[in-house]
Amino acid sequence: MELTRYVTIGQYLPRESPIHRLDPRTKIAAVTMWTVAIFVVRDFSGYALLALVLGGVVVAAQISPGYLLRGLRPIVFLLLFTVVLNIFFSGLQGGTVLFRLGPLLATREAVLRALFIGCRLVGLVVVTSLLTFTTSPMELTDGIERSLRPFRRLGVPAHELAMMMTIALRFIPTLLEETEKIIKAQMARGAQFDQGNVLRRARALVPVLVPLFVSAFRRADELALAMLARCYRGGEHRTRMRELSFAPRDGIALAVATVASVVFALPYEVWGRLLH
Repeated sequence: MELTRYVTIGQYLPRESPIHRLDPRTKIAAVTMWTVAIFVVRDFSGYALLALVLGGVVVAAQISPGYLLRGLRPIVFLLLFTVVLNIFFSGLQGGTVLFRLGPLLATREAVLRALFIGCRLVGLVVVTSLLTFTTSPMELTDGIERSLRPFRRLGVPAHELAMMMTIALRFIPTLLEETEKIIKAQMARGAQFDQGNVLRRARALVPVLVPLFVSAFRRADELALAMLARCYRGGEHRTRMRELSFAPRDGIALAVATVASVVFALPYEVWGRLLH
């Protein structure tokens, strides 16, 4: 099992690309707008345009498309499960019947709806992955903190929230590596994780989960002690080696992201009327 090879969430890929050089607040704003647009899209034409724009971003960020698609492997089961549920249980609302499986039936409308939801899920994963691929943990922390700074007057702990979110993302690859080591150690002792029914496989994971939780708590305790030893005191009066600043390229990127979000959200019928 090679979890770190297929689970790419939270990993940062250092590159000298125009996307990497953007201000983290610009990338956070673009990802936020595209996430909202993904939920607003009403037809497949919007997702087709989204795929074209994301393809351009991937090329500009110098990220291998294979590496990006490899990150979708962990959600294949969730994706298939969601699609199957929508095909059979949405078909109960009526429509053109395609096939029947016992008391369950699949309609043309249900299949299209299931594929639509699948595209939505894939789009969300790809958009959020591009943010972590092109933004280092420190830049992401500073960007989230600066974005939440206006809410400090309402009592929102901006720095603490940004630090917690960044630490959670940063430790995903570390925990995956630890999980892989524990699984390989248990397999060397004769454990079998790919045999038997679902209940037996779930029971076989108990010797993995217990040491994994112990390791996670130990790492959290060590991190807290290291921060205390370095006199960490949060975001109040905290200085930075590199201050964030917007450049002209950030304004251009935000304008492109805004226009792209509007284009995604407009239905195909509206575009037909505008073009004619």
